[in-house]
Amino acid sequence: MGIFSRLRDIVTSNINSMLEIAEDPEKLLRLMIQEMEDTLVEIKAQCASAMAQAKTLARQAAEALEKADEWAGKASLALQKGREDLAREALKEKRTHQERAEQLEKQKAEFNALIEQYQDDMRQLEEKLAAAREKQQVLLQRHAHAQARYKARTTGRKAETHGAFARFEGFERKVDRMEADADLADFGRKKSLEEEIAALHEDEEVDKELAALKEKLGK
Repeated sequence: MGIFSRLRDIVTSNINSMLEIAEDPEKLLRLMIQEMEDTLVEIKAQCASAMAQAKTLARQAAEALEKADEWAGKASLALQKGREDLAREALKEKRTHQERAEQLEKQKAEFNALIEQYQDDMRQLEEKLAAAREKQQVLLQRHAHAQARYKARTTGRKAETHGAFARFEGFERKVDRMEADADLADFGRKKSLEEEIAALHEDEEVDKELAALKEKLGK
């Protein structure tokens, strides 16, 4: 793609619309800015070349006019000396250099018009580039802000989760202590008559299960 085609695409592009449909707006902006910067460098280089060429043409045109004036003086001198033939030839040379000067001036005017176009393109591109850089800065700030918010929220959630586990562990320790206190409360206490009789019933049930198991194994 030529430089002018790229420039027209850049200048006429709608950055906002492109960013809205882009999967990675930050990456797209970086690429757009790089493209604009590269294009701007090329335009500046071509503008500088055109300016140099315009100066060369201006110098050559001035030299051609100077030679035309010289031949005009020679034609006058020849005519004064009675050499009309030489005066005629000198005037022909004068016309040749004069026509060359006019042609060079025409070319210089074309280059000056091209230089103006380059300069206008550079202004438009620099405005577009400034807008893109501003949007990139806004995106970077939004991205940094979003990261900070995400970090703060995730850190807060971790702190909340840690606090919940800490409270749960504290509750477990409290229950363990209550159970231990209950066990110690019964430790060394003499069993009541009802408790001793209930224990006898439990022993009797165990004896029955043990006898049944022996009989089964014996068979």
